[in-house]
Amino acid sequence: MVGCGLMVVSDNETAALEATGALLREVARLHVKAQRDAVSCCGTTVAHCHVLTELGRESPLAMTTLVRRLGLDKGWISRAVASLVEEGLLARTADAADGRVAILGLTAAGRRRVGALNRALDRQAGRVLDRVAAAERAQVHRALELVRGALREELRLADGAPAPERLR
Repeated sequence: MVGCGLMVVSDNETAALEATGALLREVARLHVKAQRDAVSCCGTTVAHCHVLTELGRESPLAMTTLVRRLGLDKGWISRAVASLVEEGLLARTADAADGRVAILGLTAAGRRRVGALNRALDRQAGRVLDRVAAAERAQVHRALELVRGALREELRLADGAPAPERLR
């Protein structure tokens, strides 16, 4: 038996955890590479893609909220935002209640770019899923939903939020 955080696992379970961890890291690495290739067609860097797609989910947002959601370096995001403002894809304004807070929103051109990015990323995902047998695609989708839920729970816990009930 080996201690792993708060869990105690057997050697077989340790091997399974190591294999699963390696698989998840490899899937994430390959997915990021494929996405990087997919977004380059839209004239967008990966950094810009992160900012634009997050603001495409919810806009406007405070810069601090964007930094927290992306979990990336504030300076890195600030440079990407400045470039996107200069390109006319984002508008940056001061918060009415607290002028020190920068509020970021998509412009009409930014919304068009987000649409193009999402279509390119959806096509890339479609190409990947086309390589999975049709009979197994629903299982892949369900597995991805489970992993997404588990990752969201992990991140909430890392932020100090109370633990929700186990995902089923």
